[in-house]
Amino acid sequence: MPAEEYTSIWMRPERAERSGPGRRPGYSRAQVTEVAIRIADAEGLEAATMRRIACEMGTGAMSLYRYVPKRDDLLDLMIDAVMGEIELPDRPTGDWRSDLSRVAHQSRAIGLRHPWQVALITRRPTLGPHSLRVYDFVLSCLDGYGLDIDEMASLAGMLNDYVHGAVRREIGWLDEARRTRMDMERWMKEYVGAYVARVVESGEYPMFNRSVLEARLPHMQPEARFQYGLERVLNGIAAALPKGA
Repeated sequence: MPAEEYTSIWMRPERAERSGPGRRPGYSRAQVTEVAIRIADAEGLEAATMRRIACEMGTGAMSLYRYVPKRDDLLDLMIDAVMGEIELPDRPTGDWRSDLSRVAHQSRAIGLRHPWQVALITRRPTLGPHSLRVYDFVLSCLDGYGLDIDEMASLAGMLNDYVHGAVRREIGWLDEARRTRMDMERWMKEYVGAYVARVVESGEYPMFNRSVLEARLPHMQPEARFQYGLERVLNGIAAALPKGA
């Protein structure tokens, strides 16, 4: 098997296309990636095959392998391209809580725009330039407070895990709402309402009863529900920082 099979796409510089009379117009990795993302957004990740991408670009599938040699390369390029949509200042502002909130909310927005991205990034980390830029920024927000690199990485991972988990649940509810034509409020009232009322009446699950009768979280709008959880994660990060940080 060729050594290139095990070489990251980021280690293989893109070849410049020759031009001249009678030659077909060349493409680029960026163009292939852009089309792949557009297809995945509309129809799901599995639809973004090289054959389909080539069809959209008006060329043959084999010709695209000059730019993106294999499927794993395409996935890395797609992940990194959408990470490039996160807008960050050149350096942290000094307010770590505000900076991390900014990253979290933009990451949520990316996940909702590109539903395939969250599931993919949690099982396939990539080290492209945009991904590294975001990772470096997050760690820089936590630098200078006396934490070692493992502690900073752990806190960054805790934030990422919350964001990815919250976005996956939100996407799941959106998919279910499209399938059943019920939003969460209607689902709770019409689909499981009668059953929940019976469980509450039985008194067998007192804490569940409290969550039904007292909880506000299930009735919040998605943005507010995300922010509520994010504040708790940030409080956890604050507790890990030295006093006064």
